[in-house]
Amino acid sequence: MTQAPDRVLTIPNVLSVIRLVLLPVFLYLLLVSHAYGWAVAILMFSGFSDWADGKIARLVANQSSRLGALLDPLVDRIYMLAVPLGLAAAGVVPWWLMATLIGRDLVLAATLPVVRSRGLTALPVTYIGKAATFALMSGFPLVLLGQWDAQWSRVVGACGWGFLIWGVGMYLWSAVLYLLQVRLVVTTLPKAGVSDADG
Repeated sequence: MTQAPDRVLTIPNVLSVIRLVLLPVFLYLLLVSHAYGWAVAILMFSGFSDWADGKIARLVANQSSRLGALLDPLVDRIYMLAVPLGLAAAGVVPWWLMATLIGRDLVLAATLPVVRSRGLTALPVTYIGKAATFALMSGFPLVLLGQWDAQWSRVVGACGWGFLIWGVGMYLWSAVLYLLQVRLVVTTLPKAGVSDADG
């Protein structure tokens, strides 16, 4: 398998950086100015760009990179921490939802030292994990659009909750699959720097 090149300036990397820069803007619009319309626009752009940067990296020549392989999931994790936390603080989603998403990520983060002790930087992102992130990033703006006192808003909000419930389910299932991968790594790979002769 060919290694991703050490390229920095690629379209997927630019999209990831833009998403990261827009995150504090989203939190300001949500929590300080209560400009829900603009906050929704940022979430919709972030969800679309998250989908687009993966597609571009896979389908367009010279657009994949080692930096992108690390940056995209990192930005996803930051969004999965900050967005539900912000929405919970604004009273848009319940705190249990925020605790579920963040608790899942904390559990997986606790496995990183184990994975790295086997000479790996991280395990590959699974399709179901990406699908879960897409469902959540689609559901959050729809739930936020459901905050207006109008029939269309209630319908959109209900659709948003459908996405969120489905996304949380896939997010938790992807964690189970990740933990199974960690178990496989632990049982099949020796610790880095430890040979069979050492044992």
